[in-house]
Formats: sequence, C-alpha cells, structure tokens
Amino acid sequence: MSTKQIEVSILGQFYRLACSPETETALLEAVARVDAEMTKIRANSSVRGQDRIAVMAALSLASELLRLQASVRHGESFPAEEIRRTMHQMNEQLGTVIQQYSVQ
Repeated sequence: MSTKQIEVSILGQFYRLACSPETETALLEAVARVDAEMTKIRANSSVRGQDRIAVMAALSLASELLRLQASVRHGESFPAEEIRRTMHQMNEQLGTVIQQYSVQ
C-alpha cells in the first residue's frame, strides 16, 4: 500500500500528514471536523492557546464518540428517518413497477 503526503490546515496551522490514497477522504473529513471543533471552542470560550484549545476539542470529540458508542450498544444509532425515507422511496418504486406489469 503506497502512502502520500497531504498538507492540511487546522486552526490556521499547517500540518503535513501521510496517508494512503484509500484513506485520504476519511482523513480530510477528520481534519475538517477537528478544525471546526477547535474553531468553535476558540470563538465561544475564553480558552486561549492552541494546546489548550486542542485538548478541549479532543475532550469534546471523545465525549461525542462515547455517546455514539453507548447509543450503538443500545441499538439507537440507526438513522431512523433516513431509513424511513429510503423505504418509502423503494415502496413507491415497487408500486410503480407492479402497476406497470399489472396493466399488461
């Protein structure tokens, strides 16, 4: 598996990261999430200093992850509304196909 170097910006600081081509998209999404969390903390709190902001962001994201893991353990993590919408669309498509074949 080959690796490549990408340059990203988090809270105005540039970092060079290594990743495989297969994981680049996920890494860029993670970078965007961390940058957004750090930006939010800097804007909405009195915390100053990038190291302190990074720790607060890490704690916030870890807390979010722990809540998600707990919801998975309790079977609550499925995107119910998205599943309902997809099922509704599939039922409409099936209805259309059945109606087309019923007319013949």
